[in-house]
Amino acid sequence: MIIYGRNVIREALQAGVRLSRAYLLDADGASGEMRSLEEELRRKGAPIEKLSRDRLDAVAHSREHQGIAAKMADFAYAETRAALSRLDHPPFVIILDRIQDPHNLGAIIRTSYGAGADLIVLPAHDACLVTPAVLKTSAGYAFRMPIAVETNLSRTVESLKERGIWVYGAVMGGEPCFAVDFSGPVALVFGNEGEGIRKMLLDKCDFSVSIPMAREMDSLNVSVSVAVIAFRVTESRRAGGSPRPGGTSSAEPARQFNREWTRIKRE
Repeated sequence: MIIYGRNVIREALQAGVRLSRAYLLDADGASGEMRSLEEELRRKGAPIEKLSRDRLDAVAHSREHQGIAAKMADFAYAETRAALSRLDHPPFVIILDRIQDPHNLGAIIRTSYGAGADLIVLPAHDACLVTPAVLKTSAGYAFRMPIAVETNLSRTVESLKERGIWVYGAVMGGEPCFAVDFSGPVALVFGNEGEGIRKMLLDKCDFSVSIPMAREMDSLNVSVSVAVIAFRVTESRRAGGSPRPGGTSSAEPARQFNREWTRIKRE
């Protein structure tokens, strides 16, 4: 796999990923950042090849390489059970049902890492997996974020529920996410950009949640939806709430939201 972009290469090096060859733009006046990356690549023993811009575009299959690319083995995925077994706190899992756009997936990975998610689970078929474009959009955070691939998401959800994890499907018409207490073990399920969550998978969820809109409109882009609800999980855990899953949090932000949401619906 050819990866590209300064943040991606830096994150790969920090994660201990073996880069079998690096490609740098052959140009005068390299920035301090580029000189630092080149020094680190040499320390790691990666052979370096200087290329013209056209040649580097061709090697990276992109013009967004920022003057650097590298060759690595296939992306190393996590194993769901092992990733959860290492945790010393209530799990926070994000399940993605057939996301197709690599830019959406990359943005979701970056957001999930920032929101404190412990694991992302992808389906093995009919979905975007981790590609160079995904790595670039994630700004390299895919190397920090455990990402697992499962052949059957319905069975994965059942397995999570057996571990005491409450599973929430993000759909239109679900309970407003700002009124839900996410302080315990949580898995969020998000669906395909056009079709949403498959019915069989949605039926396995314990609860459904949604993002309340101030105005009538279609659903948000899936990467935006993940950001809103994932950071709601983060806020819920920081604030603390009642232990009732799917119930109204005892935290003041949720109470304020409930009052505002009731007012909007009455107008």
